[in-house]
Amino acid sequence: MTELEDRLRQSRTAPFDEERVASQLAIRAADAGLLDIAYAQMDSPLGELLVAVTPRGLVRVAYEDEPEDEVLTELADRVSPRMLRAPARTDAVRRELVSYFAHRRRSFETPVDWTLVRGFARGVLSATARVPYGEVTTYRAMATAAGSPRAYRAAGNALGSNPIPIVVPCHRVLHADGGLGGYAGGLDRKRHLLELEGVLPSVR
Repeated sequence: MTELEDRLRQSRTAPFDEERVASQLAIRAADAGLLDIAYAQMDSPLGELLVAVTPRGLVRVAYEDEPEDEVLTELADRVSPRMLRAPARTDAVRRELVSYFAHRRRSFETPVDWTLVRGFARGVLSATARVPYGEVTTYRAMATAAGSPRAYRAAGNALGSNPIPIVVPCHRVLHADGGLGGYAGGLDRKRHLLELEGVLPSVR
């Protein structure tokens, strides 16, 4: 048997490595300028998260309650259909999230891609991104920071549709009376994040 024949035999009998193939496809697509969105899943104390990045930064974090096919369809429609599951491309933000949940990180260095956010919502979420770890603010304060002090209900809607929870910390925004308010990921997750940051004892 020749060396070439031996390699062919090994390739036919070797188990299919989906992760390796996906990684190779992602590398080739990126090298060819054909990969606009890379995504992967990760475990967290809040359940499985889907994270998606573009060359500009983190564009999406989704809780497991959101069907993956709907999240990917939204990204394809609103950002780009040139998308692949590519864990290596999401390693940086996934490491930061792991460190955050382990109490080793108080801020995120990964840049944010705001493509999914426009208008007033962009102003609200940009202001929210600046709320420090371990501190809380109000819907009215975020509306004011976005230029419309009376639009606190609209600010609440913007925060409720935040496409990048945790990293853009909408969990730090509460009612003026100290009540939790709402959270797209559910109030249990909001409480968990506030507790993680040492805020929950002061929140009703």
